[in-house]
This record gives sequence, structure tokens and C-alpha cells, in this order.
Amino acid sequence: MSEQPEKFSILITGCSSGIGETTAYGLKERGYRVFASARQTKDVERLKAAGFEAVQLDLADSGSIQAAVEAVAEETGGTLDALFNNGAFGQPGAVEDLTRDILRFQFETNLFGTHELTNHVLPLMRRQGHGRILYNSSVLGFVAAKYRGAYNASKFALEGLVDTLRLELHGSNIHVVLIEPGPISSRFRDNAFRLFQQNIDAEHSVHREAYQAIAKRLQQEGPVVPFTLPPEAVLKKSDQRSGSTGP
Repeated sequence: MSEQPEKFSILITGCSSGIGETTAYGLKERGYRVFASARQTKDVERLKAAGFEAVQLDLADSGSIQAAVEAVAEETGGTLDALFNNGAFGQPGAVEDLTRDILRFQFETNLFGTHELTNHVLPLMRRQGHGRILYNSSVLGFVAAKYRGAYNASKFALEGLVDTLRLELHGSNIHVVLIEPGPISSRFRDNAFRLFQQNIDAEHSVHREAYQAIAKRLQQEGPVVPFTLPPEAVLKKSDQRSGSTGP
């Protein structure tokens, strides 16, 4: 077990880029003990080289989730002050073009994996008598947008689950926080375009013309909408909501 001085500890998912990476660096600079996780080994190694206690964590893989929590618990002596459920992706496409497998693929990470990870962390927090669980949701978790049905649905479902968890944890000293950002500068759009090309048969869809505009937007350089914020905006909220016992 690590002999590092006790610090306010937090596990963050999806730290390969964007909000997760920015939050990990920002909280580390503020004195938090950050366990930065990423799905791909190359990103984990890069985070370790940057000085993070980094773990491999694929939210679509139950074994990976369990192994990551066990690794963090081993390093902390079985404690964890906060969890930031940030890891997610967006699958573009009209609802009628989403197969059952595509929708399941979206939910495996954005909902099921996040839920499973939280359930692995909750016993640690109950034993220590406190904790903070933060969820990076989206404005698309309460307002739908066209051609984002899979992502909308996963975030709507997440918010229902989280609100229920909040009620059930009342009085436990484990606090649940939803962060609902609008457009944020990140690699999210690049990943969405790759999944759009991979999973949607745009050429043979009745939405073919709309898809041409979507493809152009997803490949556009710079912000698509004028009120796009940098990932530091979410870092600020994460720092404020991680808990009054932190730095």
C-alpha cells in the first residue's frame, strides 16, 4: 500500500482527453490525490508518465471496472473520498437508424458501466462514513436534440438513476452531484464522427440529406456553437462540488 501523505482522494473516469484530462490535471494541481483512469493502455501510460496514479478502466467491461476499484482501494487502504463519473461518448444517428446493438453499445458505457462502477465504490464510502459521487451529465439529459437519440436516452436514464440514488443515500453522508454542461471543447466530436461512420448507413437512410450536414458539422474545426466553453468550466464545478473536506 502507498505511504503517501493522506489527501482528499478522487477517482476520475475518461481521462484520456477533454473534461476528464483537464479535471485530473486541475485537481492534482490543487492538492487532490487523483486516480486518473482511461480505457486504452497507451493513455494510462501517458498519464503515469505525467505523474498520475493512473489505472486502466473500461466502462464497457465489468472485469476492468472491478480491477480498477480494487487497485485504487489497495493504494488507499480501502478508502475513496470522491468518484467523478465522467467517461462517456456520443453515438450520432436518427432514432430509426439505431439498431438494438448500437443503442446497447451506447448504454454499456454511459449508463451500465457508470452504474456498476458506482456500486463498487459505494461500499468503500459507506465503511468510511462519507463520500462524494459526481456525474458529468449534459443538457441533453433533460432536453432532447435531433439525431442524438442514443446519447439523449443514455443521459436521460442516467439522471433518473442518479436522482433516485440521491434520495436513497439521504442521511448517509454520501452526497450525489449532477453536473450538466452544454457544449464543451474536446475530442468528443471527433469520436462521434468516427462512430457515425462506423455504425450508421447514411447513404441508404431517409435522413441522408440531414446526415450530410451532420458529417460536415462533426468535421468542422473549432466550436460549432458560439457558447461552447472550455473543459476548465467543468473543472471549476468539479472542484466546487467534490466536497468541503477537500483542499
